[in-house]
Amino acid sequence: MLEKLQRFFDTIADYIGYLCSFLMIAMMLNIFYDVFMRYLFKSGSIAFQELEWHIFSLIILLGTSYALKEDGHVRVDILYTKFSEKKKAIVNIIGAFIFITPIALLVALGSVEFVIEAFTTHEVSGDPGGLTHRWIIKAFIPFSFWLLIFISVGFVIKNINLYRKALAQESK
Repeated sequence: MLEKLQRFFDTIADYIGYLCSFLMIAMMLNIFYDVFMRYLFKSGSIAFQELEWHIFSLIILLGTSYALKEDGHVRVDILYTKFSEKKKAIVNIIGAFIFITPIALLVALGSVEFVIEAFTTHEVSGDPGGLTHRWIIKAFIPFSFWLLIFISVGFVIKNINLYRKALAQESK
């Protein structure tokens, strides 16, 4: 049952990874177009320059969930690499509850007011010709941290499965 649930969370995280890879391509094309227009035609667009950091922000905000699923996050590997699979699973489970969840909750709940203010004031770029509807990119801050909490549930389930497998191998 837990393995099926783990596959469900992994599938969602994989889709996030695919989305981030497409966003990376879109960002590269945007940068290419912006540089091409600026240096060859002496014409630039503030909106395209701002779009670069908007897309980059999305890649970082959404990519953290995918990085967690792929075990690409930061940790003290000097100690971790010497642990048994059982100990690694315990460290990951405890780490998810002590570090990921509280910080993600803090940012997810704390950034909602930030988004509401941007929406109600109709915040736009301070530069002429910049992007409008700045609340959209800001709305991804709480969304991405709720998503991180959701994907961390799958991460905990994955580590419970790893712990159970390590226990089963020890008893053999």
